[in-house]
Amino acid sequence: MASGRVAVSIVLEEAERTALTALIRKHGAPQSLAMRARIVLAAASGLSNKEIAAKLDVCAHTVGVWRKRFAGEGMDGLYDEPRPGAPRQIGDEEIAATIRKTLETRPKGSTHWSLRTMAKAVGHAPSTIHRIWQAFGLQPHRTETFKLSSDPLFVEKVRDIVGLYLSPPERAVVLCIDEKSQVQALDRTQPLLPMRPGQAERRTHDYTRHGTTSLFAALDVAAGTVVGQCMPRHRAQEFRKFLDAVERNVPADLDVHVIMDNYGTHKTKLIRNWFAKRPRWHVHFTPTSASWINQVERFFAMLTDRAIRRGVFRSVAQLEAAITAYIKTANANPRPFRWTKSANDILASIQRFCLRTLAVSN
Repeated sequence: MASGRVAVSIVLEEAERTALTALIRKHGAPQSLAMRARIVLAAASGLSNKEIAAKLDVCAHTVGVWRKRFAGEGMDGLYDEPRPGAPRQIGDEEIAATIRKTLETRPKGSTHWSLRTMAKAVGHAPSTIHRIWQAFGLQPHRTETFKLSSDPLFVEKVRDIVGLYLSPPERAVVLCIDEKSQVQALDRTQPLLPMRPGQAERRTHDYTRHGTTSLFAALDVAAGTVVGQCMPRHRAQEFRKFLDAVERNVPADLDVHVIMDNYGTHKTKLIRNWFAKRPRWHVHFTPTSASWINQVERFFAMLTDRAIRRGVFRSVAQLEAAITAYIKTANANPRPFRWTKSANDILASIQRFCLRTLAVSN
């Protein structure tokens, strides 16, 4: 009886085995490519095509194709060949010129390029410009803001506060304290139109003001709970009352490390005396223009997004009730923020940003 075909033998070098394993583990890699890598690794272990097919739940013919392709072409054989189609109408030089023009110039009379203005300038279709910009991650229509701290003790303060986040002291509680001042109770001039299939919620662009309130908040970094109190104003007197409320919520046998910004209310004689009489309280000021390092700011952002921005409040009392309800709900199932970057990582990132800024300005 005639014997069947003998499968091509696969012997892998260490570099090839590493590359195949990386293809399987690579996040976002096409599943078809990962499957081909599994087939080759299984073939290299001595399994037959039928055994590999049964193990990986694929067709035996498919196993034979990719085994043979790898044996003949190596790693390159696992990738699909270029598909037939119309040749590119724009060459590499033209693409490079379009990118340089996008990055280094501005259209006459405008602050930034659009698809149509760039298409007109280089003589290609807007769809072509869109594909080029998309491929290189260029978005001229977008802009972001930044502000570097000019605090002479910036490095020391960052290391101090990040150290509290990543390695909090024992027998102590770390609190991030700040106030969200002048929160407006806004009512729309006409009733909201609720969401329905195919249509988002709609509201008028104009509004009526019904007063303001100021929210004082202290976020427990470890527990994720918040002590919040709304007051009509945000002077030193109100801040002291809030500190009294926070102290009542902290066990007497724990030290208290407070992270807060350099707002004038926090440094008045009244507040300095309050802290001086309580040696278990330790104040850590954030660097100037660096409120991002205070975790309570993230809580304020979530509060605004989920309970205030789309709300309709016909009085300050309604606004304060909504804020109190949000805090109560958050405290019922607290989820602490997880700080991941070390002080060295933050400082290195800022250094890279400064070097890029200097390179552009020069």
